[in-house]
Amino acid sequence: MTELSSGLISLLSFSNLAIIGGQMVCALLLDALLGEPKRYHPLVGFGHLVNRLKAKCNKAFYASHQSRSCTAPRVQGALCWLILVLPLPIALWGLNHAAIRYAHSIESQLLIGLIYLLNSCVLYLTLGMQSLKEHAMQIYHPLAQGDITNARHFTAYMVSRDTQALTSHDMSRATVESVLENGHDGVIASLFYFAIGGAPLAVLHRLANTLDAMWGYKTPRFLHFGWFSARADDHLGWLSAYCTSILYVLATSPPFQYTHLTRAWQQAKGYKSRNGGRCMATGAGVLHFTLGGTSDYQGKTIHSPVLGLGEAVTLADIPRSIGLVARSAWLLALALFLLGILMQILF
Repeated sequence: MTELSSGLISLLSFSNLAIIGGQMVCALLLDALLGEPKRYHPLVGFGHLVNRLKAKCNKAFYASHQSRSCTAPRVQGALCWLILVLPLPIALWGLNHAAIRYAHSIESQLLIGLIYLLNSCVLYLTLGMQSLKEHAMQIYHPLAQGDITNARHFTAYMVSRDTQALTSHDMSRATVESVLENGHDGVIASLFYFAIGGAPLAVLHRLANTLDAMWGYKTPRFLHFGWFSARADDHLGWLSAYCTSILYVLATSPPFQYTHLTRAWQQAKGYKSRNGGRCMATGAGVLHFTLGGTSDYQGKTIHSPVLGLGEAVTLADIPRSIGLVARSAWLLALALFLLGILMQILF
């Protein structure tokens, strides 16, 4: 016990940056080893709660669909967002604050270490790296075997576009786009917000992003009611998307090429989601292929600008994209951890 306590004291004597990086490393290891929880995942429970609240708000959805006025459904959508997203992060912040104060008052390094470990577990539940890889490879393997029907089946799990008429190239493109965009939404953004605001802020972003995925559609049914959810996710993801874009460049072979960023950020201006466009354009650029083209979403054809640089995306680019997201996430976590240790040594 003495050795364990001594080790914890040594760990906690590092700068806060090293502690944050260490928690991120721990969360990534848990995700790599355990993957997404198969049962009782908090985000699944959150999804059920969203659907129950949606059922209670049928009038708002009906008004959003039928009325020309956008004010009432937007206000109701904003109130629903506040009810669904804010309570858990606020509760987590309060519990963390009280627990840390108590641990310091009794001078228990062991309890402080346990609190940090529990926060790593919370961060792990917001990460989707292993899940993203599994979903993408569920499409990759059937495509590699020429099983178009099965590939279309699994593609429908990963993207919102119509999949019935997709070709092998279309599915490769859709999968890579989803990997590069969700590499931000479900992996790097969680790490980013954990770094600046701990587990409460990481949870807040993940809940907001999940709500946007459920309500942030520009369909007649959701156009006004989901307006606040879509805007909130855009604003929350703005800075973390830039961070993801930079990490995608840093995670490829040196030297760092700033032109990848300037080109990608320019290309993203014409994309339907600038945050997603920045991530996809940067990822495609550093991996030397192009994305974009036409896609059908719920009966409507959307034309996307060309993103990236090089030849058209191919099947082989699916695992390459997964590798890029994984390297970027580990780069961020390890960089903070090692930088914190270095700062402690030097200062």
